[in-house]
Amino acid sequence: MATALFIIDVQNDFTEGGALGVTGGAGVAAGVTRLLREHPERYDVVFASRDWHDAHNDNGGHFASAEPNFVDTWPVHCVAGTEGAAYHPDLDTSLIDIHVRKGQGKPAYSIFDGIADTGESVENALDRLGVDAIDVVGIATDYCVLASALGALDAGREVRVLTDLIAGVAPDSSAAALDRLRGAGADLVSSEAA
Repeated sequence: MATALFIIDVQNDFTEGGALGVTGGAGVAAGVTRLLREHPERYDVVFASRDWHDAHNDNGGHFASAEPNFVDTWPVHCVAGTEGAAYHPDLDTSLIDIHVRKGQGKPAYSIFDGIADTGESVENALDRLGVDAIDVVGIATDYCVLASALGALDAGREVRVLTDLIAGVAPDSSAAALDRLRGAGADLVSSEAA
């Protein structure tokens, strides 16, 4: 069986200075690159997701029409083809095998809501490649990392969240997300202990 890495939404708009930048986002980008360069044998396949929102609509109410509530509605971010939607420059994209775009016209938090550039669903790709274990890293702990890790658990995979390679929107909601993941069966480990 095979092990995969899920890199969740390490994009310019979710890192420092972006439309929805979180503290530590750039460090996640650099840390993931370092992990993959130092341990090239650790993963059989590397997936990376990106929010890839439509420019000319509210993406199913995801983009706020007035003041965002930062729960279900958000400022405009990660519009398809923009610099904000690009991977952070410290993430070495040559190390990624499967690129996944999500949120095209609708809200999408989990990598499982997206489609690979090849048109394949994430779950089909996991099945085709015989992936039974997934490590999850990325942004944001309390939203898309949470949803993606829960999706992997729901898909019957063993899941580890690498706690030194995630960054969240807020400390309390990030801690609650990790508690929820632990309770759902995910292991929480550092990348060095993994």
